[in-house]
Amino acid sequence: MLVQVAGGLSHDEIAERLQVSPLTVKTHVNRTMVKLGARDRAGLVVIAYESGLVRPRSE
Repeated sequence: MLVQVAGGLSHDEIAERLQVSPLTVKTHVNRTMVKLGARDRAGLVVIAYESGLVRPRSE
């Protein structure tokens, strides 16, 4: 789910891709933020890039 957040997807878009409810996505995103110490979704994106979980696209 962190990869999808880092990709800029909304809760609804992630829910549709993972076939879960948007509320489930919101819960998981919030719990991930707490566990990783991120203040917001942007913080999760930074963590995803800094950890190497996602990489910038080369165009």
